[in-house]
Amino acid sequence: MTRGVLKRGVLFREPVGVALETLRQHKMRSFLMLLGIILSVATLIVVISLISGVNQYIADRVANLGSNVFLLTRFPLITDVEEYVKANRRNKKVTWDDYEALRENLKLPLRVGVELRTDGKVRRGTESITDVNIRGVTANMGDIDPVTPRDGRYISDGDDESRSQVTMIGNDLATKLFPNVDPIGREILIEGRPFQVVGVARVIGTAFGQSQDNFAYIPIQTYLKMYGTQDTIWLNIQARGPEWMARTQDEARAMMRARRHLPPNEPDNFGIFDQASLMELWKNLTGVIAKAMVGIVSVFLVIGGVVIMNVMLATVTERTREIGIRKALGARRGDILLQFLIESAVMAAIGGVVGVALAYGIAGVAKAISVPMNVPFIAVLIAEAISAAVGIFFGVYPAKKAAGLQPIEALRQEV
Repeated sequence: MTRGVLKRGVLFREPVGVALETLRQHKMRSFLMLLGIILSVATLIVVISLISGVNQYIADRVANLGSNVFLLTRFPLITDVEEYVKANRRNKKVTWDDYEALRENLKLPLRVGVELRTDGKVRRGTESITDVNIRGVTANMGDIDPVTPRDGRYISDGDDESRSQVTMIGNDLATKLFPNVDPIGREILIEGRPFQVVGVARVIGTAFGQSQDNFAYIPIQTYLKMYGTQDTIWLNIQARGPEWMARTQDEARAMMRARRHLPPNEPDNFGIFDQASLMELWKNLTGVIAKAMVGIVSVFLVIGGVVIMNVMLATVTERTREIGIRKALGARRGDILLQFLIESAVMAAIGGVVGVALAYGIAGVAKAISVPMNVPFIAVLIAEAISAAVGIFFGVYPAKKAAGLQPIEALRQEV
């Protein structure tokens, strides 16, 4: 057993050493030979890293609805213009009466909250900020919404019941309107009305270059007093846990259909979606990009493989006499075949290693300029496996040609 392992070790060590020596002696030729492999591996890893990083970014910054939360709104997730036109005619607004009915009668949810949004102007002294996202919320949104206070507090039930003019502001407003002052307890003007700051939210950051901290939360009843009830309501429904999500959505859907007297064969005229639905939609979009990049990577791989095959054919010609000597000393056809296959695979794998290093460099630069990148280790393994497989695939013909040489003819070859 030990002797067999040692024999295999020697069998593999020699062609690996020959491949490394060939690369060392012909550096420029080796670089040009492996360029296709290097580019394909680097492209593959960069694309996978970008998609993985953006998916995580979307999940954390854009599609994060809260823990076990789904939305009930006027429209479902729609990607087709014609479908949107039909839904705009068919779907009714979700009203305050719908909210009260679901809040009182649903049995499965942990919480049912409301959030309404509009853009407005916020001012303090001579400093004003436009396009601020004004959000009217029920007090229980403090337990549903992923946005939480850094200082102070969230909107309370008492604020809502008394229609108080209080607000929890985002970091952008706190920084710009109160550069050197603690905002808590101080006053700002929202659409010209005085509001007392009772909280400052934790920093969220940016999404695709757009700040997510430019907002002001106010009590929902205060919001309705200011803006009216014409807008459709966004219901935020929190299930008791992940295993309750499907049943809770089914209960909410059944109650909404009953309220709207929809027959069994008629589709919903409202929308229900959760974070998983948002991520599925996003991944469908990134899947199209990934498929396009697979085509580009395939072209690079084929080019790299053809170049490796040509170089290996030239190597067979250069080493014909060596092959003849090896066969004359007892090397079998399989030994010669394996030797050249290993050499080809090692060369391609080295190209893969360089490609991986290049990809890590690109990912590092991308992160430095705030592009979301995440290099999964599995992508590195896949890239290396593919590069080695390409080397083996395109090394088969040269290896078979070398193994098929007759010893007498090979020995006659001039050195």
